[in-house]
Amino acid sequence: MTEAAELPEAPAVAREVFGERFPDAVRYAELLADAGVRRGLIGPREVPRLWERHLLNCAVLSEVVAEGVSVCDVGSGAGLPGIPLALVRPDLNITLLEPLLRRTTFLTEVVELLGLEHVTVVRGRAEEVLGTLPPVHVVTARAVAPLERLAGWGVPLLRPYGEMLALKGDTAEEEVKVASAALSKLGAVTTSVVQVGEGVVDPLSTVVRVEVGESPGGVRFATKKAKAARARRRR
Repeated sequence: MTEAAELPEAPAVAREVFGERFPDAVRYAELLADAGVRRGLIGPREVPRLWERHLLNCAVLSEVVAEGVSVCDVGSGAGLPGIPLALVRPDLNITLLEPLLRRTTFLTEVVELLGLEHVTVVRGRAEEVLGTLPPVHVVTARAVAPLERLAGWGVPLLRPYGEMLALKGDTAEEEVKVASAALSKLGAVTTSVVQVGEGVVDPLSTVVRVEVGESPGGVRFATKKAKAARARRRR
């Protein structure tokens, strides 16, 4: 039996969440269960819980993303949360940022196969694309790193008054406390923990929401961005 054959049938709520893109969500789940496992992008033990733990858990992030904004999914990996978010929110302009070639190859294949014209795949690390990737309204991330380190990568990619939305688990509140000083230095003005997915996922998805002010990334990153902008103008 192949890993793809072990994929359970989509729960009824998935049809409601993904709407007309439900067939594409099924295809994506099949790709994760097959090629995703073979290429080492997800573990085989995750296949039986792909819908609840991964696709739906990520899709409900849309509840806290404003309409028509630009989004950068940092460390996108196999496309979580970026791909489920793209499937439910065609109004968003989404960049999947991922440093590893085998992952960006998979992401590019998925984007092309599903016809996600509002999604772009970029290979690179957040610190490498700073100043070259246009600043975005929202940065998303899931299971990338502890909040303090993640914020150092993601917050500088934001536009002024943007926000970072990090899907976290039971450690969310503790991570916010630990990262408080670092977040302040990075220009964060408000940090909160919210839960989304009522009636869709159980337990609810936990999101750490970091809202920034006029200088996302703080003074050091503002200087770095300015230098990168001057270098681009000289070329």
